[in-house]
Amino acid sequence: MLLNTIKSALVVFAVLSGGTAAAFAAGCAVADPTGTPLNLRSAPQGSVLSTLPNGTAVVIVEERTLAGKRWAKVTAADGMLGWVFASYLDCTMAGDNTKSAPMKPRTPPQ
Repeated sequence: MLLNTIKSALVVFAVLSGGTAAAFAAGCAVADPTGTPLNLRSAPQGSVLSTLPNGTAVVIVEERTLAGKRWAKVTAADGMLGWVFASYLDCTMAGDNTKSAPMKPRTPPQ
């Protein structure tokens, strides 16, 4: 529910500022395959501001590619804003009912 509130606020901001929210209105969850909290940085490859545990809901507000790697500027429900390595996010685009592939697909029991 809080993630939907963040998405709605992003859409309202984009409409009021004359922009579009579709490019960045992605509801995501932290899915760091290393199992450690994901570093939230001041800039791509910048200093660490905080960490986000797996499963934390975030919204992408900007994306950038640096040295061939995709970085996402995200906001979390607690208001934290910073940059994360985008490959460690599991996202669903606004209006899209499908999810991205999981980081580690489960093997069905035999």
